Amino acid sequence: MTLPTIETLYDVCEATWPCASASEAGGFVIRDGQGGGKRVSAATLAGALKDADIGVAELAMASLDQSPLFQVREGEDTLDAILADNGYDIIDPVNVYAAHVDVLATERPPRTVAIPAWEPLQIMKEMWAAGGIGPKRIDVMHRAKGPKTGFVSRWQDKPAGTSYAAIHEGISMMHALEIKAEQRRNGLARWAMRRLAYWTMENGGETVSVICTQENEAANGLYQSLGMTKIGTYHYRIKA
Repeated sequence: MTLPTIETLYDVCEATWPCASASEAGGFVIRDGQGGGKRVSAATLAGALKDADIGVAELAMASLDQSPLFQVREGEDTLDAILADNGYDIIDPVNVYAAHVDVLATERPPRTVAIPAWEPLQIMKEMWAAGGIGPKRIDVMHRAKGPKTGFVSRWQDKPAGTSYAAIHEGISMMHALEIKAEQRRNGLARWAMRRLAYWTMENGGETVSVICTQENEAANGLYQSLGMTKIGTYHYRIKA
């Protein structure tokens, strides 16, 4: 089966981790993230670069009480150079991975290592909070439409980790995967991804996807070892 393009996965990320609202200004999509992080707050090019006005976009972000932040996608090298010339630094280059469900759904996880749960349980919120994922990012999860779930993991009869996933047009995307420090190296993230594949099939999906920063060597190694394919990248430009 053909894997989705990076453009499709940009749409999946947008749908499964949505901003509060979006509008256009200066040839850019301006997102109201309401404190939910860079993915829901960054501006992206809406059309032709010749129609773009960075200054107008900056004013629109300021009106939302958000710092100037742009997401630069594949094929937008000229925009990237313009932002650099305007004093914007690169932050958080990201890899985007995908795999057909059959690649991951090869072994059912033990029941307690990835239990679907929605709405989020209190223990899930506590584990997310410990990893820096607070209420405003949980609000992002609530905004997603369509099939979605959280996963709570237990290991040796103790809370071990949590994550969230949603489906858009047959493609699931994992977000907010958090494993407690003392429970790492037990294969829980690997089991969570396999459980996501089964959940995706159960909800009519055919493809699993995930994003992670390029500097996170452990996560990149995990997704590659699971047979997932790097489909593409993006990065942010932020003005100090």
